[in-house]
Amino acid sequence: MLHRYLPMTEQDQQQMLAAIGVSSVDDLFSDIPQRVRFQGEYNIKKAASEPQLLKELNSMAAKNAHLKDYASFLGAGVYDHYMPVIVDHVISRSEFYTAYTPYQPEISQGELQAIFEFQTMICELTGMDVANSSMYDGGTALAEAAMLSAGQTKKKKVLVSAAVHPESKDVLKTYAKGQYIEVVEIPAADGVTDMIALEKEMGSDVAAVIVQYPNFYGQIEPLKEIEEITHQEKCMFVVSSNPLSLGLLTPPGEFGADIVIGDAQPFGIPSQFGGPHCGYFATTSKLMRKIPGRLVGQTVDENGKRGFVLTLQAREQHIRRDKATSNICSNQALNALAASVAMTALGKQGVKEMALQNLSKTHYAYEALKAKGINVAFEGPFFNELVVKLPVSVTEANNHLLASKIIGGYDLSHDNQALENHMLLAFTELRTKEEIDQLVNELGDLHA
Repeated sequence: MLHRYLPMTEQDQQQMLAAIGVSSVDDLFSDIPQRVRFQGEYNIKKAASEPQLLKELNSMAAKNAHLKDYASFLGAGVYDHYMPVIVDHVISRSEFYTAYTPYQPEISQGELQAIFEFQTMICELTGMDVANSSMYDGGTALAEAAMLSAGQTKKKKVLVSAAVHPESKDVLKTYAKGQYIEVVEIPAADGVTDMIALEKEMGSDVAAVIVQYPNFYGQIEPLKEIEEITHQEKCMFVVSSNPLSLGLLTPPGEFGADIVIGDAQPFGIPSQFGGPHCGYFATTSKLMRKIPGRLVGQTVDENGKRGFVLTLQAREQHIRRDKATSNICSNQALNALAASVAMTALGKQGVKEMALQNLSKTHYAYEALKAKGINVAFEGPFFNELVVKLPVSVTEANNHLLASKIIGGYDLSHDNQALENHMLLAFTELRTKEEIDQLVNELGDLHA
């Protein structure tokens, strides 16, 4: 029999009671009058033996629809991607999963180097100069980018595209409220940021323009045009980006982005009920001293040997909180390590190939959906997600798909009533031609 813990013995209980000066557990509740105490038997199952309990729990767990048995087309910010088996092997090593803040570099070189490599790879993907050691998630990173922009420009208005992930917009609004920053949402037209509306809203009081690339609907935003509009008013250009897509798309840094943020979940981090994941935050060198969170730098010791240390981080982050640039001075080191291991295992060519498969399979799905008479909502360039309009509710469609062991897409009416019956579908490298064909046929049945 496997025991993951040793239960408390009767002797343990008596010793604890003696230590606090009482003779029984009932004495601990003596101040509660008898008349208000529950005197009956609780309406719960009787205690089961460990084998019986495990059997019951396993039976309940088997009712779940999970990625081992079901083909998932659900994305919307959390994706089912290939994870090299070496990822779990490395992050399961005790020196990593028990590591705490690496304040003592002489005993934390492995942890510090792992973070440094993560920062380096994020810079290579985004085309930026500096990246931090990670943040809690993509939404947190986006909100921190807006706060940095407001502090840097001394302005109090932030423009955010409606095509940015709705949960990230919610986090941004929560941050902004406490800092008295106005958040203005720029509407989307044909699945991308409405350029006319953006130009109308621009002004000398704008601190930042925030867009997503690819955006929440999977569409590719015209970053060059947005950058020109943004920098005319000397405000910050912030781009939230899926890092996997940057294995194929031109990085935001080459379009003049000031800050690039996002979530590293596509690299080596499982869906795991929506989190925890790992945000990344990259900037130009001009802003390196304003970056929230931690940065790891490379240096040499007195013997000229390469080493790694925490650097460029103001002490205000820890002890003078009223002068801090951010209230976050932590990071997602373990998940950042997972992302680093995945990117290293894939290599530059592997990341590019993985991104290309996402693009190719989505294009295959696009053609198959159109051939089946299914309405694809937006016609612009896309990466690995598509929006389809259905003749029934997304809930009804997903229940229909679930019966065929398919996890369907995201219901966009949750965030925008104008998109009722619109489903956001994700096509990653793990989806096979047969699975895509089955999805298309099942959705086609709804149109029959």
